[in-house]
Amino acid sequence: MSVLTASLNVLPAVPRDPIVRLSVEQYHEMIRAGILTADDQVELLEGWLVAKMPKKPQHRIATRLTQNALAAIVPDGWYVDAQEPITLADSEPEPDVMIVRGETQDYHDRHPHADEIALVVEIADSTLERDRSTKKRMYARAGIPVYWIVNLVDNTCEVYSTPSVAGADYQQIDIYDLTGTLPVLIEEREIGTVRVQDLLR
Repeated sequence: MSVLTASLNVLPAVPRDPIVRLSVEQYHEMIRAGILTADDQVELLEGWLVAKMPKKPQHRIATRLTQNALAAIVPDGWYVDAQEPITLADSEPEPDVMIVRGETQDYHDRHPHADEIALVVEIADSTLERDRSTKKRMYARAGIPVYWIVNLVDNTCEVYSTPSVAGADYQQIDIYDLTGTLPVLIEEREIGTVRVQDLLR
C-alpha cells in the first residue's frame, strides 16, 4: 500500500482539547502574514475556519446567471459582486452573489460591511444544510435585510427577509419554485424582479 493510499484511509482525530475561535482581526493578520493564502480554500464563519466546498458546474452556472440577472437591474449607487468577502462582527464569508452599496473602488482598504449589503445570495447544492443554518444565522445576526438561497437540490429559491430583533434568524421566509418571480429589494424598495428559472437554467 502506498503512503498516499494509507493516508487517505486514516481519518483525522476529533480534537478533545479546547479549540480557540479566531477574531476577524486575527484572521486578517493571518492573511497579511501569508499564513493563509488564496490557495487555502477557507472562510471565517462565526470564528471558525471552515473549508469551502468544491464547486460543481451547475453551481458555477447558477452563480453567473444570478450575478447577471441582478446586475441588469441594480440602480446607480449599487453594484453586484460575486464570491468576494464581506466583513461581519465575527465572520468573513464570501457569498456567491451580493448587492453592495457604492462602487468596487470604494473598498480599496477593506471589505464591505453588513450595513453596505442589500442582498446576499448563496448557491446551494452540497452546502444546503450549512446555508440554511450557519450562514442564515450569521447573515440575520449581522442585520443583512434579505438572504436568498438558490437551491439547486430542489430547484427552488428560498427568500429570507426581516431579520429578527434578537438577530438569530429571519422572520419571513418565502419559497419560489421554477414558475416564480422574485422581487429584488434595496432598502425595502422593489427595484425589479428576476425569474427563478433564469437563475437555475
